[in-house]
Amino acid sequence: MSELRALRTFLLATEKRNFAQVARELDMTPAAVTRIIAALESELGVQLFVRTTRQVSPTSDGAVFAARIEPAMQALESALTELNNAHKADEGRLRINAPMSFGQRVLPQIMGSFRESYPKIDIEISLTDQLLDMVGEEFDLAIRISEPPSNKFTIWRKICQINRILVAAPGSACASVNHPNKLPADACLGYNFESRRESWQLSDGHVSVNILAGRAVSSNNGDVLANMAADGLGVALLPEFIVAECLRSGRLVPVLSEWKPPQLWLTLYYPPYQKLPPRIAAFSNFFEREIPRLVTALV
Repeated sequence: MSELRALRTFLLATEKRNFAQVARELDMTPAAVTRIIAALESELGVQLFVRTTRQVSPTSDGAVFAARIEPAMQALESALTELNNAHKADEGRLRINAPMSFGQRVLPQIMGSFRESYPKIDIEISLTDQLLDMVGEEFDLAIRISEPPSNKFTIWRKICQINRILVAAPGSACASVNHPNKLPADACLGYNFESRRESWQLSDGHVSVNILAGRAVSSNNGDVLANMAADGLGVALLPEFIVAECLRSGRLVPVLSEWKPPQLWLTLYYPPYQKLPPRIAAFSNFFEREIPRLVTALV
């Protein structure tokens, strides 16, 4: 970084026009400043300053050179600052991707508490139910609710389990069925991030049944499905934290409570880091500590 130091010294000298003042601001001796500038002039083969007993002034070549490199130096200094902050546990920027319903219900509380503990970490949140290209989209981490990850090359961290239940509007035809096979095919509302069909795997502990949902209606958002089910359009299989309020208000009731689907995982996904940057590790640890309490409070 000796070249960087020389260019910093040169730019400050063109501004201050006094090597002694430059030395004070950079915590150097005037002789060291003189040597750095002389070495830079020797390397470039150009005289950058005219020295007098009172001050130094940039030559025309020096002035042009300073004008050309100053924007680049500012960009470089900014990049170096961001890089240094990225490797501090309490500074930098976090770009987070999260599911829509979870992000709306839970993340505001998480972020409020996290920002109190880490006020110098800036947060960017993008909500979508689709798992995006972490590297291409430049996300630091993604929060996902899904089946256990099967890709052994994916970097992920399991936080807790998420329970799902079947729900329908009270008094509807779906609310009174006693077996999954009696659910009307067109009434099974499917969840899929591409709004396609969804396969429900249900078990009573002895027998397993597969139901193909979404033949008539599907959505890529759990809240949409919950409201459609509450309006009597059918039955939906959703995480408890999404339907908890509708269950408490009586807009929805559990259906086929003895038939359980596989539990989902709340998981953190990361780009292929060799080691988590400190700010991302700090958020991950905070998230893992706080999230079980918040999810439990929602249901």
